[in-house]
Amino acid sequence: MLSDLKIRTAKPQKRIQKLSDGRGLQLWIMPNGSKLWRVAYRIGGKQKLLALGAYPHLGLAEARIQCGSARQLLLDGKDPVQEKAVKKLTRLVSAANTYALIAEELIDKKRLEGKSPATLGKIRWLHGIAISAIGNRPITEITAPEILAILKKVESREQLETAKRLRGVIGEVFRYAMATARAVADPTSALRGAIRLPKPKHFAAITDPREFGGLLRAINGFEGQPTTVAALKLLALLFPRPGELRQAKWSEFDFEKATWSIPAERMKSRALHVVPLSQQAISILTELKMTSNEADELVFRGLRSRHRPISENTLNGALRRMGYGQDEMTSHGFRSTASTILNESGRWSADSIERALAHADKNAIRGIYNRGKYLSERADMMQWWADHLDTIVKL
Repeated sequence: MLSDLKIRTAKPQKRIQKLSDGRGLQLWIMPNGSKLWRVAYRIGGKQKLLALGAYPHLGLAEARIQCGSARQLLLDGKDPVQEKAVKKLTRLVSAANTYALIAEELIDKKRLEGKSPATLGKIRWLHGIAISAIGNRPITEITAPEILAILKKVESREQLETAKRLRGVIGEVFRYAMATARAVADPTSALRGAIRLPKPKHFAAITDPREFGGLLRAINGFEGQPTTVAALKLLALLFPRPGELRQAKWSEFDFEKATWSIPAERMKSRALHVVPLSQQAISILTELKMTSNEADELVFRGLRSRHRPISENTLNGALRRMGYGQDEMTSHGFRSTASTILNESGRWSADSIERALAHADKNAIRGIYNRGKYLSERADMMQWWADHLDTIVKL
């Protein structure tokens, strides 16, 4: 048996000295003075040697513990040298697969899948919060408490919606890593309920027909940019999401078929959405087309550049200048107005109204079927809605 005293006083010689501690543990005294721990063992009829480390960095007590672990592997039918190589390779792979690397890979995957630049920008911004804290960490080493600390920091700034979304995107990175065999668990699943939830945000909207008629009159008399006035009128007639309308291109409109085809990449549902156009909507678009530049691709081009559309702030700002506060009406609120009045009319099926609002059907197969099934009814509904607005505006 070896002792620390015997090891410290051992002197190097011209040849390697091998001092035995029993159970295969040996200390090799090298001619250059270094002292190396080795475990000698046999497996499959072959003599093999496991390197543990150097003395004094690895002391006698720790060397005996590691030797015992190696002997246990042998009892389990495993080769200690092979197990050490596997662990080393695992560490190397783990160190290469950092959170930042996998997050960037996932973002690129979303880009190839057709996510819009705006969506990718929001996702990248959220990931930036996490990357600043854990970006260089191997994903397999990141723990739930580390992630919670990031979320709590955002929560402390009362950015509750951001904290909620951040937990979601971090979890998505871990699930992607699991799907690609680079992680075995998603620590964010243990954090459900750990942060405060944001209060539901509702877009202010006028749903009383008489009050809405007053808004329509205000829009008709608004002395703003013609594109802004036209956009507000079309929001009322077609009730799309503001971003879908602002970024509309002339190539998406078919005046002969009376349709507006919004491409999938601009839709929240990531599916093509066809909007039937009423006669009133076609009239507004035709007039706008006559006054636009032939080189314009965008229907609602901004004042500074023909390549950028008007902003949502432009539309909401126009509503404010008409005297409607942000707690009364928003550009997004036209959707709630249409949904409420159309449902209350009792003339149209709930499915047709939902399709017109471009709300995704949770059943993908049924959703594809319904898009075609309700298009004819939606065309009738959109014309009725436009005619109804002509009546409302006179109330």
